[in-house]
Amino acid sequence: MSAAQNTRPPFPPFTRETATQKVRMAEDAWNTREPERVSLAYTSDSIWRNRAEFLSGREAIVTFLQRKWAKEMDYRLIKELWAFDGARIAVRFAYEWHDHAGNWFRSYGNENWEFDEHGLMQRRIASINDLAIEESECKYHWPLGRRPDEHPTLSELGL
Repeated sequence: MSAAQNTRPPFPPFTRETATQKVRMAEDAWNTREPERVSLAYTSDSIWRNRAEFLSGREAIVTFLQRKWAKEMDYRLIKELWAFDGARIAVRFAYEWHDHAGNWFRSYGNENWEFDEHGLMQRRIASINDLAIEESECKYHWPLGRRPDEHPTLSELGL
């Protein structure tokens, strides 16, 4: 692994600016839907709780994300900074997706993140709830991939 993969600026302790930057970087990575790429933002022994699932390590993260995005089609995510302190960041998020049967959902949640001194996430705790929606209720209208800068935020969308 290269030195660049062992660090992920910005580094803690976070300021409002660097915490916001970290949140957007995470959003952008998750919107690629590339599990291997996403996993590089985490320590090799990162600990996760995602809903009621517990996992540890990059290999487990990749497997989890592969399974997730095989189920959650046309996944689009928006994250927003909630709070930060030292090496910790709290975010709220919502993402829209549909299953293979064409049923649409908006999934809402909160994440607590803890970073090591190299800017890699060593702990991720996520609580998520799914709301069934009609396709006409979707609010995320951008091509798959990175959310355009001009697209409304969660707060601007009233979410």
